[in-house]
Order: sequence, then C-alpha cells, then structure tokens
Amino acid sequence: MTKKTIGLLHPGAMGSTLGQCLVAGGHRVIWAGDGRSDASKQRADNCQLEDVHTVSAMAENSDVIFSVCPPHSALDVAQHVATENFTGTFVDCNAISTDTTSAIATVIANSGAEFVDGGIIGPPARKAGSTRLYLSGTKADDIVALLTDGLLPGISISDKPGDASVLKMAYASYTKGHSALLLLSRALASSAGIEEHLLNEWTLSQPDLERRCETEGAVAASKAWRFNGEMREIASTMQSASLPPQIHEGAAAIYDRLQNFKYNADQPGAALPDIEKIIEQLISEHG
Repeated sequence: MTKKTIGLLHPGAMGSTLGQCLVAGGHRVIWAGDGRSDASKQRADNCQLEDVHTVSAMAENSDVIFSVCPPHSALDVAQHVATENFTGTFVDCNAISTDTTSAIATVIANSGAEFVDGGIIGPPARKAGSTRLYLSGTKADDIVALLTDGLLPGISISDKPGDASVLKMAYASYTKGHSALLLLSRALASSAGIEEHLLNEWTLSQPDLERRCETEGAVAASKAWRFNGEMREIASTMQSASLPPQIHEGAAAIYDRLQNFKYNADQPGAALPDIEKIIEQLISEHG
C-alpha cells in the first residue's frame, strides 16, 4: 500500500510500540515533542519517530493520527487535534466508554476528519502474539492495512464506531477489575488481623491465588493512576448498557487509593511496589 505520514499522540510505553510497528511498515511516523518528558523523547528516538514539535505541525502533515493516552485525557487530545483543522483519519486507541467514544467521534466529525474507534488489548507489544489493536468504523480496514509489520496487528471487527471500545471495556472489566478485587480481599483480612489465615486458606483451596495477588496487585498498583479512570469509563459503559456499574465504581475507588505507586519503567533501578505496602496503603484511612 501507499506509505503514509502518521502522527502519534503520544509515545508512552504503549504508544511507542505502536509507533515502532508503523515504522517497521515503512511509514513516516511523527510526533509533537514540545513540552514532553525526556523519557518520551528517548522512547521516540529509540523507535525512529520524527519530532515535528507541535500538534499543529502534526495535524498539517499527517494522513492519520493515532491517540494513545490515559482515558481521562482522551477527549482533550481529540479536541486539541480538531482545533488544528486536521482532515485525515483520527484513530482513538484509548480505554474509554461508549459515551466518551461518541463525544470524540462527534468532535472529530465536526472538524472534517474521519474517525476510527480502537481498543488495545495486551501489554506494550514487545513479543509476537501478546497484543492486538481492535478497530471499528468505516475506515477500520484502512487502519488495519497500516499494521502489516511489527508486533501489534490490527483487527477490524465492524464498521460501527464504539464496538472496539466496548470490546476493550468488556475485557478490562474482568482483568483489571479482578486485580482490584484480589487486593480488596487481602486488605479486608489484613485490616481484621487475620491475613495469615486467609493466605493459609488460599494455599489449601486456591493455591495460585497468593502469587496472583502479589504479581497482579503490584502491576495494578503501579498503574493505578490510569486504571482508576479506566474503571470509571467501564462503569459508564455498563450503565449505558443497563448493566450494574457499581463493581467498577468500587474498583476505581480502590485504585484512587493507590495512585502514589506510579511506576516509571524508564527510571533506572525502578521496581514494582511491595504487596505489604500496597495493602497498608489500601487500608489506611488516608489512602
């Protein structure tokens, strides 16, 4: 296919691997580096992304723009792109609700650009088969065609914007909601002073649960600063589907208490948080 100029907002841990896949396909990938962190700039350099400095320059030069950011920033990012008179295809790859997806689609359509809904399932794509970008919308197949090389394939599931986001919400409702529930279970036992008995019972009846609590819990706590927003997007999606939102509203409140464990994978020697400290923070009345 014809090689494209593709804008990427932003080259975080996930976005940089998307950029790397697009570069592997022979596309020119640009980003707006002004005001971004040194870590973002290093990731962009490592992935051979071209810095055009501003969103305005990106909008002027891109055929396609991908948005990969925390869910609470997704609408603001789309609005910023829309104000720059972008007329290509805007692909939102964020973990957002059906209502947020609809709002972004309206903003993009009103600006004269095309909208494609996306949902990434899996970790940053560093090995084959680990991660997929699901896409929906009338231009979804065109975006799939951009991702023919590298470790992050695109999968078109429908021509209806919103379907890819619902798939992401449904998947994360269990995986990230489950991690919150595991931490809550252990925190309850710890607050009552009977944690060792819960761990003993897990060993007898659920022998893998303590390990999963520690590994999943550490990862979830390190990402709580964005998981809390994602849980609220899931709750909103559940409510829109006339399903109970309360489970994921509760999960958001759990992650709210753990935001100070933000993990910077680019910081030398950084380590995931310790499970005892996570549980202590969760049960603290000042958490």
